[in-house]
Amino acid sequence: MAIQPPPPRVYFILGTPGAGRRTVVRGLIEGGLDAGEPALGFLAESETPDPADAALAALLPDGVQRWRWTPPVPPALPVLPGLPLPASAVAFFLADARASPIDQLEALLPWLEVHQARLARIFTVVDCAFAEKTPPLRPWFEACIHFSDAVFLTNRTGVANKWLSDFIQHFKAESYPCHFIQIKKGEVPNPALMLDPTPRRISQYFDEREQLPEVVVDAEDADDDAEAAAELAPPPEPYFERMRSGRRVKELPDIRHYLPGK
Repeated sequence: MAIQPPPPRVYFILGTPGAGRRTVVRGLIEGGLDAGEPALGFLAESETPDPADAALAALLPDGVQRWRWTPPVPPALPVLPGLPLPASAVAFFLADARASPIDQLEALLPWLEVHQARLARIFTVVDCAFAEKTPPLRPWFEACIHFSDAVFLTNRTGVANKWLSDFIQHFKAESYPCHFIQIKKGEVPNPALMLDPTPRRISQYFDEREQLPEVVVDAEDADDDAEAAAELAPPPEPYFERMRSGRRVKELPDIRHYLPGK
C-alpha cells in the first residue's frame, strides 16, 4: 500500500509593516526545519521591499511568492486566493499587514480545507516601538494575539521596560497560553519549539471539530443528538460576529490610519 504524503503544513504570520516578520520566518526556517523539508513563503503584494527579502528568498526553492488580498464587501465572506501548496510542503503565509487581520483569519479555515492543508500555528510579530507609540492600536494587537500560538516581540530598542512588562503581563494575567518571545539581534530562540504545531491560542475557531459517530436514531432521540452535537461544537468566535448591517460587532481600528506617512 502506497504511503500517503502528509498534508501541507501552514504557518500564518500576522503583524504590522516593518515589524520584522520576514526576519522571524527566516530564523524559523534556518533553525526549525529539517534539511530537505520543502519550505514555501507567501508575501502580500502590498508589502514594500525589505532588506530581509534576499536572505529569506535564499532559503526558499521557489523564492518569495507574492499574493494579493481582495477585501470583501459584506455580506460576502472574505476569500483568500488560491496558492500552490504541494503535499508535504511547509508554508509560511504572511498576512497582508495593511488589511483587516480578522477578515483574513476568517477566510483562513475554508482556505485550508480547499487546499487540504493543516494549520500548524498562527504567529503575531509585534513591533514594540510602534505599538508603544500608538495606544489606539491596542485592540488591533489584542485581536491578533487572541488567535496566536506565539508572539514575537521585535524592535525593542528605546522601548520603556515598564511598557513591555505591562504589555506581556496583561495577557498572562488573562491566562493566555501563547508564547511571548523577545527577539534579540534578529535571532529566534528555540525555533523548533516555536514550530511545534501544538495549539497554544485562545481562539477555538481552528480547532478540529469532533465528529459524532453515525448511528441510526429514533425521532424521539433527535433532540438528544442535536444537544450532544451542540455541546461538541466550539463556541462562536466573537471577532467574527456581525450585525445585520454587515459590520463587525467587535470592530478594530484601521491600521492604515496609523502607519508612517499617513
